[in-house]
Amino acid sequence: MRYLTIVLLLFLSSHFCQSQTHELGVFLGGSNFIGDVGSTKYIAPNKPAIGALYKWNRSPRHAFRISVTYTELEGKDSKSDDPRRQQRDYSFTNKLIEASAGLEFTFFDWDLHDGRIKATPYLYSGIAVGYHDNFYFNRLGIKKDENTSSLAYGIPMVLGFKTNVLGNLIIAAEIGARYTFSDELDGSVPDYDNEAPVAFGNTNNNDWYMFTGITLTYTFGKKPCFCVF
Repeated sequence: MRYLTIVLLLFLSSHFCQSQTHELGVFLGGSNFIGDVGSTKYIAPNKPAIGALYKWNRSPRHAFRISVTYTELEGKDSKSDDPRRQQRDYSFTNKLIEASAGLEFTFFDWDLHDGRIKATPYLYSGIAVGYHDNFYFNRLGIKKDENTSSLAYGIPMVLGFKTNVLGNLIIAAEIGARYTFSDELDGSVPDYDNEAPVAFGNTNNNDWYMFTGITLTYTFGKKPCFCVF
């Protein structure tokens, strides 16, 4: 029985080891905000975004992925197609640092050890948390800082396409939406009570933001043996 167990583990490990490798690199692109202030367009990058990411390709079809991204979210009512927002004319910028972790799934096999050029679409999702400052708009429509910060938890939903046409450098293009469980990124739900008016906008709809850009990662690590998980 002991020998049978060893044989089964070796058989399973030979399958999982086929594409296990590491990727480390950067994200370069832009961000845009979707909420109660600013444009209602879904993909309209208006601020630069930069980040770092790491992937562990655990099998030919999935990878564990973590990333940290910095951007400055911007919303301007003057850029909206809604006449009511244009008349209100609120605007804001809010610095955001996001950490994200989850799973990336490829449509086709992504085995970087066979020496061939690969290309595949992929999906990524998991959990994200964004650190941001809090603010509100006073009754004159002027942005006021609350001098506090919050964490906005959310779900990343990313669609991308990647290839190893550059050898050990993996280049990818991706579009990623972040649905957050917060409505405070644009100051529409203030915590400050003395001078702030009541919440405005659609209080039943939380804030979203988008990242659009490219990733460039370097793949490294020898093809391992005797993986047992």
